[in-house]
Amino acid sequence: MREWVSVAEIIALRHPALPEDRRGVDRMALERGWRADAQRAQLVPGRGREGGEWRYHVSLLPLEVRSALLAAGMAEVAGAAPQAAPESPSKALWDRFERLPQAQKDEARRRLAAVDRVEVLSRDATRQVAVATVAAEVGVSIRTLYDWLKVADDVHRGDRLAALAPKHAGRTATADCDPRAWDFLVALWLQPEQRVFDSCDRRMREAAVEHGWSPIPSSKTLKRRLDRDIPRAVQVLARKGADAAKALYPHQTRDRTVFHAMEAVNADGHMFDVFVKWADGTIARPTMVAVQDLYSGVIVGHRLARSENWTAVRHAFADAIESFGVPEQCWLDNGRAFASKWLTGGSKTRFRFKIRDDEPAGILTSLGVKVHFATPYHGQAKPIERAFRDLCEEIAKHPTCAGAYTGNSPMAKPDNYGSKAVPEEAFRALVATEIRRHNERQGRRTKVAAGRSFFDAFKASLENGALVRKATAAQRRLFLMAAEGVTARKNNGEIQLAGNRYWADPMSEFAGRKVIARFDPEDLLLPIAVYATDGRFICEASCFEAEGFNDMAAAQDHARLKRAWLRAQREMLSAERRLSISDVAALIPTPTPEPLPTPSVVRLVANGEARPVEPIGDQESWSGSESFSRAMRMLGDSADVLPFGRKD
Repeated sequence: MREWVSVAEIIALRHPALPEDRRGVDRMALERGWRADAQRAQLVPGRGREGGEWRYHVSLLPLEVRSALLAAGMAEVAGAAPQAAPESPSKALWDRFERLPQAQKDEARRRLAAVDRVEVLSRDATRQVAVATVAAEVGVSIRTLYDWLKVADDVHRGDRLAALAPKHAGRTATADCDPRAWDFLVALWLQPEQRVFDSCDRRMREAAVEHGWSPIPSSKTLKRRLDRDIPRAVQVLARKGADAAKALYPHQTRDRTVFHAMEAVNADGHMFDVFVKWADGTIARPTMVAVQDLYSGVIVGHRLARSENWTAVRHAFADAIESFGVPEQCWLDNGRAFASKWLTGGSKTRFRFKIRDDEPAGILTSLGVKVHFATPYHGQAKPIERAFRDLCEEIAKHPTCAGAYTGNSPMAKPDNYGSKAVPEEAFRALVATEIRRHNERQGRRTKVAAGRSFFDAFKASLENGALVRKATAAQRRLFLMAAEGVTARKNNGEIQLAGNRYWADPMSEFAGRKVIARFDPEDLLLPIAVYATDGRFICEASCFEAEGFNDMAAAQDHARLKRAWLRAQREMLSAERRLSISDVAALIPTPTPEPLPTPSVVRLVANGEARPVEPIGDQESWSGSESFSRAMRMLGDSADVLPFGRKD
């Protein structure tokens, strides 16, 4: 006696209430929800298409099939098997009623009205008279009306409408088709080449003639069977790919009201369909990196560059943090610029680069921003993509860009393609203006804006107590570009960078030495941050702009600042030099003279008598020979001269 049966055993029963092949049994199991019942369906590991073979409990099979199994000795009594709680008759009736077409539902209401009419007339007349009267009014036979009454009497009054619905199912017969021909047709149809059905049908019929497949129904019958037996999602997956199949699944609605202003942001890059003439004369399409507040939709920071690089990303975040504060969370694209270790190092969810435990923390990670990376090639995960669509229309097709617009594809080039290139400065000004218009445009229909502008919603959130962290000056300097190994000038420590001169008081101590300068490449007139080569912060150095040679006002301002600086140095000197030079001289001690030393050994004079020393005379008047003769004579008279010994 057995409780579980396999698909092959179900097919082997050859029972009229069961399908004849494996495909039919699988379809029945899916339609009736057998596999959703974990207590009565098992997937036995194996080599099946689904990683195993399905086995079903006999209680899932129709009653007549269970009887046949019991008679064949293949199953135990159904009552001994684990069964789910039986459905109430009421639920089964209404489930069937909901699946009926509207015409049959209307017929059920007509029958219920007839039954109610019989009950009303039966109060004043016999039941036979009431039935005959109503049958004549409705236009049915008395026998039919009695059948309706019997159905209504057998169910609860509230279930009469569902019970009286017509029971006939209509035409259910299907034309037979040779399984080999059907498999051939399905294999041709479910291919990424997306063949038309008529082509697949012709090839199948040619193969059927060659191999003797029969019977083969009409083309329309086969097409209807394809659409009925193979779900649309399966067809889309096989013919159009996984991305198209994913589009059939409802998208997730993400409620951004759970945030407040600047609590979460997302960022991405967008290349404009506009030719721009850069400062060096190069003509190319610009790329914008933008940061958007998720709560309100306001674009809080942006930068333009020739390509999407991590420097542009860093400065876009610097603008956002400088203007509004540090976000708590950030959703980023998985591009190389955003996944750079200098920006997001330490994040464990990057889709790029090898993640190491000892890698240095990126700038965002150091600021405590929780970084999320959006699913690759999934634009719906980044709401800023919707903003880019608006900006593309407002900026790329702006009258200023007439003639410079390239079209959004090579096949959509306008007639005036390439006739103009917008100057870089003009395009930067246009982008800034249009982003401001984008943020302040009224009538936004998002749940947060509710008819207001993005900026109004952002401002209201800040005014209602949204907590936003402000970056310190040291944290803001982390976002500036670093120029390694800049040598300060020897005379005063001044730094020359990109044709500009920068200087501050503390830089005098580093004259002639290497320093690190951090600066904003798009605004070189701003002060730069100067660091020592070991990473210690030195100061912020202001930019000295070049003035016209005949600009007297600028010369006077420079002289005034120079005098003020010199005055400050004098005051500092006075504060540090608290003693005058006279005070210092008075404090210098006078040394006490020491007695002359007496020698401990005295040499005696030769021969016991002293000889006077003859004056040498005026040495300048001597000639060379006289000097030599004089010296030899003096040596000859001295008893201290010892003659050299001679060997004979």
